[in-house]
Amino acid sequence: MADKGLKSNAVGLLGGTLLGISSVAPAYVLTATVGILAMAVGAQTPVVIIAGFLPMFFAAYAYREFNKVMPDSGTSFTWTSKAFGPYVGWLGGWTAVIATIIVLSNLAGVAVQFLYQFIGAAVGSESISALWENKPINVLTCLAFLAVATWVAYRGIDATEKVQIVLVSFQMIMLVIFAIMAFAKHEVSGVGADFSWAWFSPAGIGLSAFIVGLSGSIFGFWGWDTALTVNEESKDSDRGPGLAALLCVVSILITYLMVTVAMQMFAGLGETGLGLRNEEVSDNVFGNLAEPILGMPLALGLYLAVLASSAASLITTFLPTTRTLLAMAAYGAMPKRFATVHPRFKSPSTATIAAGAAAAVFYTAMTILSERVLTDTILSLGIMICFYYGLVAFGCLWFFRRTLFDNAFNVVFKFAFPLLGGLGLFFVLIITLRDSASPDYGSGASLFGIGLVLVLGLGLILIGIVVMLVMRGRQPAFFRGETLKHEPAHAMKQHEHLEF
Repeated sequence: MADKGLKSNAVGLLGGTLLGISSVAPAYVLTATVGILAMAVGAQTPVVIIAGFLPMFFAAYAYREFNKVMPDSGTSFTWTSKAFGPYVGWLGGWTAVIATIIVLSNLAGVAVQFLYQFIGAAVGSESISALWENKPINVLTCLAFLAVATWVAYRGIDATEKVQIVLVSFQMIMLVIFAIMAFAKHEVSGVGADFSWAWFSPAGIGLSAFIVGLSGSIFGFWGWDTALTVNEESKDSDRGPGLAALLCVVSILITYLMVTVAMQMFAGLGETGLGLRNEEVSDNVFGNLAEPILGMPLALGLYLAVLASSAASLITTFLPTTRTLLAMAAYGAMPKRFATVHPRFKSPSTATIAAGAAAAVFYTAMTILSERVLTDTILSLGIMICFYYGLVAFGCLWFFRRTLFDNAFNVVFKFAFPLLGGLGLFFVLIITLRDSASPDYGSGASLFGIGLVLVLGLGLILIGIVVMLVMRGRQPAFFRGETLKHEPAHAMKQHEHLEF
């Protein structure tokens, strides 16, 4: 593994867990996806959340097992290159980078919405609250958010971790308060639904509707691998990041179920008023439910929580993007300038600036092309997430193939869990590719008669193949296996830790 010049022993177990939670951004995800899930599967949103959790949880064990023997900041790129060779590894790394750049723009967009909603609610001005709907103002404000986030990420892991302690704690506290008050006001809302265990059963959900919901749910858990992308900067680098990722995924599941059930009990699934299937509500759930549930001034706290969630994730999402780019450059798979590390801040300086600029360009373009940017980008991200997480899951099986059945631990955590995670993720990927070709999928936006979700999700992966061929011509050493050797687990020194 290449020494990339990052700051070592800077992140502990708690810090890694917080970085993972911050990158997932629970408050942002809930306001952006609960409406999508409710529109797709109705009251059975909780079971779809659990279904999205399972492949992510199983895939996390593949990441953990890889991290034990190769704690490398390139994560999916490095590990799939080791398992399947340079071409598959490069494409996995490209997809991870592109997905995180897209979500950077998405996060900034949500931050813009809640900034103006907060200011408007604070001063009692509906015109200010609606400023985010003005496209020029929206784009300019979004670019300002991206510039600030780029600056914080540029200053290194210490600055990022300190900011996250405050932002993550605040958003989690506000989500708990929101859920408690929604439960308390269930009886008096007049539009809510009584709790039912049927919400946790998939019975009666059509396959296409289930996959749409599942794609949104999988997006909702995406980001926990940030805890692993800082493995070279972590204490106990071969074990700590893997445990932090697992703690992050479980914490997020509990939070999502609690808040989603509370929303359904208070607002119900109606298509009018506060109902979660009302299109005006579904695009921004907290923006519409904060005041009815919390009242003023607590509703301002929830607006701030979503703003904090988006801002926090905006900063931490730079970590996987820039560290993957750094690793790809260090091994000769990307231009060498991306391997530049700031001498003082120990951050991937060039990669950080490039990621911020790319996110700014993408958001501006998407705002022009799509009226419902959040819906289309979230569903297209589902395609990319399933692809590269699934590659890592199957890569674990192949990399450790000669030791999979040596003992019960390996059978469960190196074989069964990665296999289940990979199969689940690729199943969702295949069905989503099929369905998203329709121009009616997602927001209904399309290019040349093909659904915009498919154009974004698959199109950007295919563009990666072209870029890969260009890089092979310019820097062939990586593609010849000279800088990052393709080798099975038995050829490397292993550190077996049998923690469950």
